[in-house]
Amino acid sequence: MIKISNIHKSFGENEVLKGIDFVFEQGKTNLIIGKSGAGKTVLLKILVGLFKPSKGTVLYSDLDFFNLTKKQLTELRKEVGMLFQGNALFDSMTVEENIRFPMDMFTSMTTKEKQMNVNRVLERVSMTGINAKFPSEISGGMQKRVGIARAIVLNPKYLFCDEPNSGLDPKTSITIDDLISQITKEYNITTVINTHDMNSVMEIGDNICLLELGKLAWQGRKEEVLDTKNEDLHNFIFASPFLQRLKNQALK
Repeated sequence: MIKISNIHKSFGENEVLKGIDFVFEQGKTNLIIGKSGAGKTVLLKILVGLFKPSKGTVLYSDLDFFNLTKKQLTELRKEVGMLFQGNALFDSMTVEENIRFPMDMFTSMTTKEKQMNVNRVLERVSMTGINAKFPSEISGGMQKRVGIARAIVLNPKYLFCDEPNSGLDPKTSITIDDLISQITKEYNITTVINTHDMNSVMEIGDNICLLELGKLAWQGRKEEVLDTKNEDLHNFIFASPFLQRLKNQALK
């Protein structure tokens, strides 16, 4: 569980986040949604420590993230997995070497233990047998699966995903969503996903945080999305002309 309280973030005179309170729940897919410029990326970067809030607190369970000792921060980093928007795989490394990277960085595992873990997570994401391939030799969807495998190889308590479906076709996007959701529940992870994909919202939105102009405009579950009277959420859902036409037809 991650709890944020009264989070503010300013860049000069530009206040991007304006007092956000939210609880990212354990064992659930927690989605941060909103239009471009709403503050989604800034909030995600605060959660992972790339930005420090101008005001407010971030608690990982009972640990105050921005007041940890160097030793505490190092230990917490071992419990965090990251799935980047562009996969961030090393082109010069094989799939196995990419997945092994966090273990090389943060553990003293033996070569045999690392090999077993690589094979374990590759099997979990249905990518068995591609250890020796390079990222350029596999598809975008396969690269995303490898990114997920690397993110979970240390059995993290927290998983952060930045636009995980970016650049993927609709069918592959659904597959990746399902995989993230399954892993979240299977490992009881606190998963935080930054997305603007409405399919993701409706399929795996266990706990949703809608940002609008730097403020928390709505929070709830996927089952509540279509029934809410919240104007900001409706504007986000029906932002595309196609969905707006469907909405208008439904109202006739």
